Amino acid sequence: MAINPDYVGREYRAPEAYEVTRVKIREFAEAVGDPSPVHTDPAAAKAAGYADVVAPPTFPVILGMAGSAQAIADPGLGVDFSRVVHGDEGFHYSRPVVAGDVLDTVTRITDVKALGGNELLTLETVATDASGEHVVTAGMMLVVRGE
Repeated sequence: MAINPDYVGREYRAPEAYEVTRVKIREFAEAVGDPSPVHTDPAAAKAAGYADVVAPPTFPVILGMAGSAQAIADPGLGVDFSRVVHGDEGFHYSRPVVAGDVLDTVTRITDVKALGGNELLTLETVATDASGEHVVTAGMMLVVRGE
């Protein structure tokens, strides 16, 4: 395997907290084609029971970008990014992500394995709020295509 399996368990902390804003939520909702007003209209979000506009369900992929980028760039891990394709993602929420959240994230390598001539790298990003409470865990599996 080119990917170093000894890296399972290694963690990469984002260099700074991620400030969730209405603009970032709106831009993400537009990018994924989610027209729900709870993502863009504070009044609609509050009428639906949220404190402010709420992020679309897949928004936490953004939260994992800093840690995932550090992992992939780690020369000891051995990922050839030119061969990487997105394989899978999943999310486990304790509560929704809303505008005004300030979230700390840690990305952990949870699995490395070979399958069908490819390598699979699984990463998990845990986001906590300013009080240290769990908000969401985002899982991502990358496929590093074989030659």
